[in-house]
Amino acid sequence: MSVQISDSSSRILAGLLEARTGQQLTMNRRWRIETALSALLRERGIATLDELITILVMGREPGLSQQVVEALLNNETYFFRDRTPFDTLARHAIPELAKMRDKSRRIRIWSAGCSTGQEVYSIAMLFAEEPEKWHGWTIDILGSDVSTACIDRARSGVYSQFEVQRGLGINQMIRWFEETGDGWRAIEPLRKPVRFQVHNLLEPAPHPGGFDVVLCRNVLLYLNPEKKALAFERLAGSMAEDGWLMLGAGETVIGNTNKLGSDISARGLYRLIGDGSRVEKREGADRRTATGG
Repeated sequence: MSVQISDSSSRILAGLLEARTGQQLTMNRRWRIETALSALLRERGIATLDELITILVMGREPGLSQQVVEALLNNETYFFRDRTPFDTLARHAIPELAKMRDKSRRIRIWSAGCSTGQEVYSIAMLFAEEPEKWHGWTIDILGSDVSTACIDRARSGVYSQFEVQRGLGINQMIRWFEETGDGWRAIEPLRKPVRFQVHNLLEPAPHPGGFDVVLCRNVLLYLNPEKKALAFERLAGSMAEDGWLMLGAGETVIGNTNKLGSDISARGLYRLIGDGSRVEKREGADRRTATGG
């Protein structure tokens, strides 16, 4: 089956993706189109990508455009991805929250762009591994993504053996997942604090001003400058005044927003600007960015 695509069709798909999600399908990502859509073509019995474009343009199958968008999204994820950010949360943010939220005994965390949910369950493990410490606390972990298919997978909490082994040690895998006929399912103590919803990062936050920690990793990379600025507005607006934002390793607030600055005591975490004692001065933040922070 031929899946070659013309430049005009490629531009139409890129326009569809950006209109629906805000994400750009830049030239260096367009090589993914053929691979990403090949399964959908086989499933629908469509011979070529250009034929697919014709169907989309004619509007004969409205649901097809959403399937195309979801196939084009980069849903790469795995448990404890890049590990260091989770160590930062465990060593810095979570112990601080234990002190700051001692009266309310409630912590809210948002994983924006959570894909199929591995990041959310990884965060849940950080709390589940210390049950005595968090006894009597309400831990609320929200995962959101623009992809309905990803959110459905995340809600199920079921992963293949390859997926659970990717990022988890054998002891973690056995402790937090049970084997079922469909794969490996997160056990009840891990699923209890988590919930998922379909959400576009460019829309208003689910709980404005309510999140103690917001993770938005490797999502902003795909937004144009205007959309990225809007995304930072949404992220900043979602955070508690003393909360944190965590971005991906290749992402920064520098040049994108004036509402957030680097945490002076935790590399990779950002705080709302307001209390100068907590936020690194711009010169230091620039040096940190230059070294990959």
